Amino acid sequence: MAIPVIDFSKLNGEERANTLAQIATSCEEWGFFQLVNHGIPVELLEKVKRVSSESFKKEREDNFNKSTAINLLNEVEKNKSNNNKVENVDWEDVFLLTDDNEWPSNIPQFREIMKEYRSELKNLAKQVMEIMDENLGLPKGYINKSFNNGEEGSENAFFGTKVSHYPPCPNPEMVNGLRAHTDAGGVILLFQDDQVDGLQILKDGEWIDVQPIQNAIVINTGDQIEVLSNGKYKSVWHRVLAKENGNRRSIASFYNPSLKATIAPAPQLIHIDNDNNNDNNKVELISNYPAFKFGDYMNVYSEQKFSPKEPRFQAVRAM
Repeated sequence: MAIPVIDFSKLNGEERANTLAQIATSCEEWGFFQLVNHGIPVELLEKVKRVSSESFKKEREDNFNKSTAINLLNEVEKNKSNNNKVENVDWEDVFLLTDDNEWPSNIPQFREIMKEYRSELKNLAKQVMEIMDENLGLPKGYINKSFNNGEEGSENAFFGTKVSHYPPCPNPEMVNGLRAHTDAGGVILLFQDDQVDGLQILKDGEWIDVQPIQNAIVINTGDQIEVLSNGKYKSVWHRVLAKENGNRRSIASFYNPSLKATIAPAPQLIHIDNDNNNDNNKVELISNYPAFKFGDYMNVYSEQKFSPKEPRFQAVRAM
């Protein structure tokens, strides 16, 4: 079983309806899918691979080798038993790129290349959200407007890019690459390594590999898309396995709501409950999620990222 692979270019032609249906099914049944022919130049993607790998090798590898993950794994190895495993830490080197923070790399052309890449990914995120609008029967731009605190055409939504590497691990069974979680935000666009695997999603109780495909962009839906769709689309548990061989590159971009944005199920997707309605003159609307400020949700998420998501929704309901 493999996650869906969708040719994004077919939205512009006779196969548009079928491609829309493929994306809808992927959002409803998988929460993950891969886009090929997405319009991002291959030359740019190759440059992104190069500068990201150089950044790790020349600027970050030495520090990773002194990291908490390394030290804890060494301690576990010294006290070996069948049940020993490093907990509450990930075998990951990571840094974040936003429009506002200081980018921690002096690799030549890193800033120029990653700035161009982020611009391309941000535009792709907006296209994907418009497709979701169309498939959900929402007005064009509804999701993006919600993420921008209800302001048409504004750029208040958060767009961040997490550059990660998962170096070779001598005992991958003793540590997580990245612990299982759902993503807090909106639409996530991942440019993953096309040689080294390790990303898995939980599907029907089974962990499924997200197969590496050269220059594909992996899309997944976060918790806020689940809320806006009133549960029609679900955020999905995923994890990264540590690997004995290969240094896995992972560049994930997050299009998330503004911290001030109010997130709630779209009115068009709040359904009528006829089963429990004994009064024919009374209409009962069912919203599966509360309305909340995204900033409040992030405060809860920061403490509960690796725990089940349902208590997070309950926590913001109580605020």
